[in-house]
Amino acid sequence: MSAVHTICAEEAAALIPDGAIVTISSASGLGCPDAVLAAIGKRFDDENHPQAITTIHPIAAGDMYGIKGIDHIAKPGLLAKVIAGSYPSGPSSMTPPAIWQMIGNNEVAAWNLPSGILFDMHREAAAHRPGVLTQTGMDTFVDPLLQGGAMNEKAASQPFVKRVEFADDNWLFFPAIAPQVAIIRATTADERGNLSYEHEGAYLGPMEQALATRNSGGIVIAQVKRQVAAGSLNPKSVRIPGVLVDYVVVAPEQMQTTQTVYEPAISGEIVRPLQSFSLMEQGPARIIAQRVTDALSKGDAVNIGFGISANVPRILLEQERHGDVTWLLEHGAVGGVPLLDFQFGCASNAEAFMPSPQQFTYFQGGGFDLSLMSFLQIGSDGSVNVSQLPSRPHVTAGCGGFIDITSSAKRIIFSGFFNAGAQLALEDGRLRILKEGKAKKLVQEVAHVTFSGKRAMALGQQVLYVTERCVIELTERGLVVTEVAPGIDPERDILAQSDAVLHLSDNLKLMHESYFSQGEHHE
Repeated sequence: MSAVHTICAEEAAALIPDGAIVTISSASGLGCPDAVLAAIGKRFDDENHPQAITTIHPIAAGDMYGIKGIDHIAKPGLLAKVIAGSYPSGPSSMTPPAIWQMIGNNEVAAWNLPSGILFDMHREAAAHRPGVLTQTGMDTFVDPLLQGGAMNEKAASQPFVKRVEFADDNWLFFPAIAPQVAIIRATTADERGNLSYEHEGAYLGPMEQALATRNSGGIVIAQVKRQVAAGSLNPKSVRIPGVLVDYVVVAPEQMQTTQTVYEPAISGEIVRPLQSFSLMEQGPARIIAQRVTDALSKGDAVNIGFGISANVPRILLEQERHGDVTWLLEHGAVGGVPLLDFQFGCASNAEAFMPSPQQFTYFQGGGFDLSLMSFLQIGSDGSVNVSQLPSRPHVTAGCGGFIDITSSAKRIIFSGFFNAGAQLALEDGRLRILKEGKAKKLVQEVAHVTFSGKRAMALGQQVLYVTERCVIELTERGLVVTEVAPGIDPERDILAQSDAVLHLSDNLKLMHESYFSQGEHHE
């Protein structure tokens, strides 16, 4: 094997041919090969090439806000198609990412598919098998009986996912895609192209992407923070062998996460004291997190998603119960303390790091105990939408690993505010609604089915929905309110504020008064 070619980002960009299928390893806040993507965008601005490429982003399409990640290449004429687990997101006060504008304007054919399935598609491409046969995602928006994962008209006119019959059952078929270029990222490359990940917050899935590309006759470009002499890496620390790497781009400025230059606790090199983590502030969101915490059992293996659920580990810390459960993040961290905001997807003090594809296999098979997720909408049949804003259908982060995780989970707790924009007060251990919300989140039918309530019932999944004013359970009867907050009138504040059909339990209970504290708050 000869030495790998070490080139600059501009030279890497020049390697991308017109019409190429390019797979890119990145997540929502970490692992983005930003320098190479920026160089591709600049080359297009300068030379009008490459043109009409297809990009695949198994977890996410780059960093979560600003001109980063896919926004470097979100240019009409450059991008023809994009397939991603999720898309950039950021504060509503910011200008929408360029990729959202392209999708909304029908300038690029865009699909949103489950992250784990996208990794599976790479694995099948690497082995020259036709694609992925799975029941993950059935009866959700990736099912061709609904949208088939299409995000706009241009994608809908090119059906991608199929429903097929096999072995006396119905399945979804996701075809394998053979990439011509892989752009991955690591911390260190040696002169022979061996890659190690000592400063990374997760491995993600570059092995599957590199294998699929190499076995399809393509090229693999690795962006790294530094390069070292051949033979200086411990072979057991090498995650991607040099035989799979063609080019290395050294980008010393690459950040560990969107907002972190380098924090060794994120990469498992040190252990932070537990008292160094911030705790959750008082307020209505804390009511929800506390109620969810009380549903945890010692020894549980618990997946955790973005949103209010991400604060549940902080409640356990405060209660000195850290370690009672093992947290599982789709990016690969096992154990430790999951981080918040734009460090989400990373954990400090992790016990182990799983490659994302294997973590998703664990989730798809339902081997864990519980998943904590958020919701944008809940429908009368218990279905949940997290993948599409009803008022702005193309302004969405997408499903990410949500469908992989929830399709077979034994137990799921969805967390969120009952209505959007309500003004709330906590007084004397009671919840008061000072002004009702501007939009109802419990609706007759969700705008986008990211989780199917009907399928959950058929599979026997246990599903709870926890809000600041009540707890709802999915039952054969439908959605049943089992607990209400002190100070809440069930008829006025719950049933009248829901467009979804709700039933009050015959054994209606009060949520524990200890969840409620003084103060006025805006959701």
